[in-house]
Order: sequence, then C-alpha cells, then structure tokens
Amino acid sequence: MAQTILITGASTGIGKATAEVFRDKGWNVVATMRRPEGSDLTGETMLVTRLDVTDPASVAAAVTAGLARFGQIDALVNNAGYGAVGPLEAFSTDQIRRQFDTNVMGLLEVTRAVLPLFRKQKSGVLVNISSVGGRMTFPFFSLYHGTKFAVEGITEALSWEMGTFGGRAKIVEPGAIKTDFGGRSMEFVNNAEMTEYQPMIGKLMDGFAQMAGQSSEPGVVADVIFGAVTDGTDQLRYTAGEDARALMANRSSLDDAGFMAGIRARFGL
Repeated sequence: MAQTILITGASTGIGKATAEVFRDKGWNVVATMRRPEGSDLTGETMLVTRLDVTDPASVAAAVTAGLARFGQIDALVNNAGYGAVGPLEAFSTDQIRRQFDTNVMGLLEVTRAVLPLFRKQKSGVLVNISSVGGRMTFPFFSLYHGTKFAVEGITEALSWEMGTFGGRAKIVEPGAIKTDFGGRSMEFVNNAEMTEYQPMIGKLMDGFAQMAGQSSEPGVVADVIFGAVTDGTDQLRYTAGEDARALMANRSSLDDAGFMAGIRARFGL
C-alpha cells in the first residue's frame, strides 16, 4: 500500500515542489494550503485541501480529510511559514505575534494533530523546514531567526520523544532558494526615521539582491526532504543547497567573532 505524506504550505515554492516529488515517487499526498482553490496540483494520489496553521479547526479538518481519503498518514512536512525582516523596534506587537504564531505555534499545532497517529501506528517521520537561519544570523532578521532557532530546538527534542515509539523527527535547512520568499513570503518592515539603521539595511538588501542569482531551485530542497523521509536513518539535520553547506561548514569551524566577521565582509557592513 502506498504511503501518505501531509505537507503544509504547498501552494508554491518548496511545498509545491515537495508535493510533486512525492506524488511522482508513488506516494499519496495531502497538499495543504490556505487557499486551495488556486492550486494546479493534480493527480489521482493528490488531495489538495485547506489548512491554515493559525486556525486549529482547519488543521483538524485537513488531517481528517487526509485520513478519510488515504486511511493513514506516514509522514508530515511542516513547511508553511514566512520571514519578518527589519529592525525589531519597527515591528508592532501584533506583527511579532503573527511571525511566531505562523512559524512556531502553527508548526506545533499541526505536529500535535499528527503525533497521535504516529504513536498509534508506532511509526512516522516528521520533517520540519528550518533554514540556515536556524543556526546562524543576518542583521534585521531577529524575528525570523528567533522562530527558526525555536524550530531547531523543538525538533531536536521531539526526536527523543518520537523515538520512544519508533518515529523520527528531522530538520531540513535550506539556504537561498528561488521561491517567493522575497515577495508574499516576506514581510519587510522599516522606519526611515530610525536613521541609525538605514545604512546597514541598504547594504544588506543590496547583498541579498546579488545573492538571488545564486539561489537553488525549490526542487533541490524537495529532493533533500524526500531523502530525509525515506532514508530510514536517525540523522537529524539535512542542509539543502550549496550555499547552505558552505555556511554551515563555516559556522561549525569558526568561533562567533570569526563567523560574524565573515558576514560583515560579505555584505560590506
């Protein structure tokens, strides 16, 4: 019997590419998103349904729909999220809460909905999409990094819990990917009156624009996710993209001062 995977944030980018990879590899796919009516994902083994990670009722409904269609859920990919970028003091409390509600609380809500299924069947793979930004930082990404550092800790701790019944928890850390992260998946907040920040913000944005041409395709991450789900190992972390591998190698080999000096040099800060 074909196995089933549930994926959040499957409307575009990494989530959509992952849904397509698993479908093409013979899996049943529950591809979830906030607005499924706009999706062009198709196939007999593809169920496209609504799930908003900030709406617990929609989470429960999506899981129920997946079970009704395919009978079991064998893997979960928590991919839905976005990045809030800008000086911390420029954000409102509501904007800060939205970042953590989506990237952390939403991830926890979906995970809690699926864990009882994994525990009952004594198997299941959880893959949480973090980022290189879950292990290192860029200026003005304090909120985004805060959520991704949280995802790293949550998933590492869950690997112990899930191991008690035969499940596995894994982290995928993409680098720069050709997605809409710079568009609808990013909320940029700034206040020009905070003049002290503006020179660094300008250099950072210029640097990211130059890096965009070196980004990997979403399919690169999708292939890493497929490997993480199916390799049958207890490996915890997987990087995705050449830039991610290089950044993580530097982060592991350098102390804080040395690594941050490299970031300053890279962006001319």
